[in-house]
Amino acid sequence: MKILLLGEYSRLHNSLKEGLQKLGHDVTILGFKDGFKDFTVDFPLEKKWNSGLLKKLKIVVLRLTGFDISSYLTYQQFKKNQKIFKDFDVVQLINENSFFCDFHYEKKILRFLFKHNKKIFLLSAGDDYPYVNYNFNHPENPSIVQPYLAGKIEDKNFSNVLKFRTNSFEKLHHFIYATIQGVIATDLDYHIPLQNHPKYLGLIPSPMNLDLFPKTEMEIKDKIIIFHGINRESYFKKGNDFFEKALDIIKEKYPDKVAIIVTENVPYKDYIKSYNQAHIVLDQLYGHDQGSNGLEAMAKGKVVFTNASELFEKHYNVTEKVAINGLPDVDYLVEQLSFLIENPNEIIAIGKRARLFIEKEHDYVKIAEKYLEVWQSAY
Repeated sequence: MKILLLGEYSRLHNSLKEGLQKLGHDVTILGFKDGFKDFTVDFPLEKKWNSGLLKKLKIVVLRLTGFDISSYLTYQQFKKNQKIFKDFDVVQLINENSFFCDFHYEKKILRFLFKHNKKIFLLSAGDDYPYVNYNFNHPENPSIVQPYLAGKIEDKNFSNVLKFRTNSFEKLHHFIYATIQGVIATDLDYHIPLQNHPKYLGLIPSPMNLDLFPKTEMEIKDKIIIFHGINRESYFKKGNDFFEKALDIIKEKYPDKVAIIVTENVPYKDYIKSYNQAHIVLDQLYGHDQGSNGLEAMAKGKVVFTNASELFEKHYNVTEKVAINGLPDVDYLVEQLSFLIENPNEIIAIGKRARLFIEKEHDYVKIAEKYLEVWQSAY
């Protein structure tokens, strides 16, 4: 099949592309490179007027006229090559706002793609209308909405989430759902809001290209190494404030037993290199299921503090820990870290089970086969 994947989050579409290519399919990715992570994209788009003086000027023009220069420039980039993006058997959007445009220009791009290609599918792999609204309506559900409701995140720093509660993005949501063959959730957090929706095609776990992560045995020769990678844009969303407080306590409690590596806003390739030597990786706290960073660390046999709730364990029939379920509770995090530091054999055991779990549930070729099955059966 000829397949067009639109957008990139945390290497999800790159891994899927590699799995599909292994199965003999022709795959193209169009979209942004996911910010500083700088992932490979066949036809990269660039966010323009998005920093410095130009961004300030853009905001003034937007307020005065309602015209979004960045959206217009993204549309022009797409239009320049639009003839290339026709006649695909399958087009898959990574999000309801894959091009990060306002309603007017996002709809113009999507209308062209919907008109000139066969089957259209949507992923729920990040913030979107169903996910955001569900979590505002169910604040007890662990999600990125919780730190916002706790007053930790200002509206201006939560705009990429809050936009899905506006009328224009509600209209965009309905426009997309009126055309797509169906929507696929990439983990349990996105599965929950979509249950019983007539367009919901089910959960397909995120693909992991295990060829990029050769199986290795973790060794603890001297100190236990803890890695904490921070992305400032998602600092409170990931629970980094709790991780940092817990690490401060751990440093004092075990000065001779642990070494702590902290990185901040580094490119994906550098990020990966930085945690290769780690035994424990601190990933995220709000949710039920792991994101791509956590999955990659698990593929490398690390012990990952991430989303691994009881719902996750039930869904995957996990009877022994493959990750540590992170909670926004400093005392809990210190307790879990302390147990691992004092029982290094448990670090080795959990790391081995983590790798086996990824091999069983997230192998990129097996996942690509699941996508093909869903795409081909949907009408």
